[in-house]
Amino acid sequence: MDEELLLKMVQGQIGYIFKNIDLLKQAFIRKSYTEENGGENNEVLEFIGDKVLDFVVVRFLSQRYGHLENVYLCDLNEGELTSLKSKMVGKKSLALRMDELGFAQHLIMGKSDIQNNINEKFSIKEDLFEAIIGAVAIDSCWNLNDIQSVVEIMLNLDSFLINEEETNYVKLIQEWELKKKGVIPLYKYYEGSYESTWYFPFNGISQTFPMLYPIHELRFHCKLKLLDSLPIFRGFGRSKNEARMAVCELAYNYLRKNDLLFCIRDEIENPNKDDAINQLEILARRGYFSIPTYDFEENYDANGNPIWKCSCHIEEYDIRFCAESSSKKDSKKTAAFEMLEYVLRKEK
Repeated sequence: MDEELLLKMVQGQIGYIFKNIDLLKQAFIRKSYTEENGGENNEVLEFIGDKVLDFVVVRFLSQRYGHLENVYLCDLNEGELTSLKSKMVGKKSLALRMDELGFAQHLIMGKSDIQNNINEKFSIKEDLFEAIIGAVAIDSCWNLNDIQSVVEIMLNLDSFLINEEETNYVKLIQEWELKKKGVIPLYKYYEGSYESTWYFPFNGISQTFPMLYPIHELRFHCKLKLLDSLPIFRGFGRSKNEARMAVCELAYNYLRKNDLLFCIRDEIENPNKDDAINQLEILARRGYFSIPTYDFEENYDANGNPIWKCSCHIEEYDIRFCAESSSKKDSKKTAAFEMLEYVLRKEK
């Protein structure tokens, strides 16, 4: 991807347009590159972003759970807030978001970093996340609303608060787009009241279901474009992140209604015995079910030859598949293949 397209993509994904684009470029430059080529790197921006991120997340949590009634009251205690904050700004969370947004692969590094695949380390991806936040802080002249908006979008803070009964539509749409096109979804953010948008023509599908908040509070809307053959979707919210969540729910429901969602059968092109163990594990790691477990029992036939019995089980299914063979490996393959055929049939 060329530099101009990359910078446009990054700004679109984080919902912020830079006044000084060089700051965004700098956020992607590692120290190893400047040691070889000169110029500025992202170390100081990373330092700034680290401190800003902590403050913004604490502000987010205090707004979400706190109430001022002469004195400050909070629905969570200090320990619960600390645990939630640590999960949000932890190294793994920031690194995974850089992967999901597709930013980490565009780091500008020196030869030694490239040779050592340094961009695969969580700590390096964490630095990139924080450097981008630092760049936004400087470029916006420390505009807290701009900074918090970017953090909420990049980190998808609401996803940490979703309970088991709620659905993370942003994640589902991203997974769908990655499977379908190998790219992340394209969002565009706009500021303007929910009511005012109806004065402008819109060729697509707009959120019309009952709102959780008064219409005048819906100050942002987000447009989502997936395949060329699909309509543009538009959702509304009190923040850019809420608007993104709304548009993803709208798009997901459209895909489901039109039978365009992926299912377990789409994941495996050629189910077969030789690859069944790996194919089951692929499905498990993509979240369809738990990692399969295998139990072995060794017996002997009348001639004293070993007979291996393998049992394959998946926690979510009340069934086991067993296979016997003179080969331990073959018994496992057979049991795995029978389980694979079962789960694929079950989803029809």
